Amino acid sequence: MKERSVTILGGGITGLASAYLLARNGVHVRVVEGSDKFGGLLNTFSVGGGRLEHFYHHFFTHDAEINWLLNELGLQEEVVFRKTSMGVHRDGHAYDFNSPMDVLRFTPMSWVGRARFAATSLYLGLFGDWRSGEDEAALDWFRKYAGKNVTDALWRPMLEIKFGPYHDQVPIAWMMGRLSQRMRSRRSGEELLGYLKGSLQMLLDRLMEDLARRGVEMIAEAPVERIELRDGRMHAVHTPKGTFTDEVFLATMPTIHLAPVLEHAGILELAKDLRRIGYFGAVCGILEMDRPLGQHYWLNVADPGYPFGGVIEQTLFIRPENYGGRHIAYLSRYFAPEEDIANMDEPKLRELFLSGVERLHPGFKRDQVHAFHLFRTRTAATICDLRFSEKVPPCRTSLPGLFLANMAHVYPDERSVNNSIRVAAEAVRTMGHDTAMVPKGRSLSGQIGFGAAT
Repeated sequence: MKERSVTILGGGITGLASAYLLARNGVHVRVVEGSDKFGGLLNTFSVGGGRLEHFYHHFFTHDAEINWLLNELGLQEEVVFRKTSMGVHRDGHAYDFNSPMDVLRFTPMSWVGRARFAATSLYLGLFGDWRSGEDEAALDWFRKYAGKNVTDALWRPMLEIKFGPYHDQVPIAWMMGRLSQRMRSRRSGEELLGYLKGSLQMLLDRLMEDLARRGVEMIAEAPVERIELRDGRMHAVHTPKGTFTDEVFLATMPTIHLAPVLEHAGILELAKDLRRIGYFGAVCGILEMDRPLGQHYWLNVADPGYPFGGVIEQTLFIRPENYGGRHIAYLSRYFAPEEDIANMDEPKLRELFLSGVERLHPGFKRDQVHAFHLFRTRTAATICDLRFSEKVPPCRTSLPGLFLANMAHVYPDERSVNNSIRVAAEAVRTMGHDTAMVPKGRSLSGQIGFGAAT
């Protein structure tokens, strides 16, 4: 039988998209969120009269799931797709990195290296089978097939800054997903990225309005403190906002938050499996300035010693007029829990980031910064190490009445709003409900852990 009532634990985009699909199927839905806001990584703040995400966002022309949801919510006229540019900062110079000609001009790699880089990147992005790449570290694969020159000039420093102490454990399967996503967004070397007029807050607001119209209960500031079983089945969750019983629960919260409450309830094997999944945190320093920093929307920093791995200049994508004339740049850094930056206080982080910008852009002056914003999360992405697919939990868990859908299910693709919607659709399908209305794009996410519904 299909459940007619579901409680969703976690009100990020995966939880909200799941609620939308379940409610469309006539299911009574309750969403229980631990924080005071729904939306998770989609949340925004005010800049110059506009809205800006805490953590940068965009989507691709081929992202079928998010484009479908935007159309469903009547936001198709608010979507803009614009040409963007990518660069790589290496050996003190920012190189364009958008077209085959740009690769040929990338002098940190030898001529032979440039040819090997192009050949291996095309293979991984267009022909590679991620299932065959789970046992080999990306760094080892690049050394073997792209060569030492290419690996040391580009891939190794970029893996080091993104994955820190886990840089040598990332499987080449993950790189296949990443390169496939980027290559499919390009047309003749130009990359078109999508965004919403008014920020992705528009998506969040419209989705919340639709859920309210469909009678979905939304309960914030209700972290799960413990769960209750009845006849060997999950029966209730206890929160500061009350105890909620239901037929079925769908947990979209990070596994590191779910595992302790399962342990407390004596569900030890499932908790042990979930504890195998680690998380990277992320910190974004956001500069509001009176002028741009550089010439690239997305600049990968491949020189050593910088405190951030990417500089994303939002106003080289979305015009400064949307932010009261301010020029906006994100300074992005992922971190492992054991790294110093994980617990660094805001004044130290601000100084660290601003010093890095001064080194990256010698003409930069701190007085051009009108405001500096800092946002940090400890659950930005799962740590995808070798044979990570073996860690991805089944959506239908060993505890009757409990289903899972979270960031782990995005593997081998990259975390994104689109992929969260894909994972939500797969979870709802696995629970036995109709998701035929959701198109399937080219994403590699949502392939692991979702068996046929019963």
